[in-house]
Amino acid sequence: MKFPKLSLINRNQRGFTLMEMVVAMALTGVITGAITSTIFQVINTSSSTSNHMIAVRHAQEAGFQVSCDVQQARVVTPEADPDGFPLVLTWTDWSGTTSTVQYKIEGTELQRKVDDGHWGRIAQYINTDPTQTYCDFTDGKFTFQVTVTVGSGSEVQKETRLYEVVPRPGS
Repeated sequence: MKFPKLSLINRNQRGFTLMEMVVAMALTGVITGAITSTIFQVINTSSSTSNHMIAVRHAQEAGFQVSCDVQQARVVTPEADPDGFPLVLTWTDWSGTTSTVQYKIEGTELQRKVDDGHWGRIAQYINTDPTQTYCDFTDGKFTFQVTVTVGSGSEVQKETRLYEVVPRPGS
């Protein structure tokens, strides 16, 4: 049994030309390249954004903690090092108890010790260059600049914050 109409369809079809195949392959390559590029960009942007958020968080935490202690302190004593660390702060509360807080940079960590307690980490990834992270007390104003650097290669993110605090007046 033959199907006469089926043979007419087959006779009139000639298939794809080489030019049509080349154009289809080129379009497929362009679309695949665009999708791959977008995926890599999203991954790199996500990593870069994450590093930036980590840097911001550590810079804020360091500034917040030091600023709070300086506002309570009656005596602010930055050391003679170019970066002002270790930093020693003392104050007397309303009950007459004297407290001492010390700050130091150990490796790339800012550490804090209250009275005779243990050293605790306040922030990480601190840039230890004295022009990037330092504290200074002049003219009754405490200045604290902290720079945090997170990541490596093309994903390095840096955040610098400058805090200026006036301690409470002594009595």
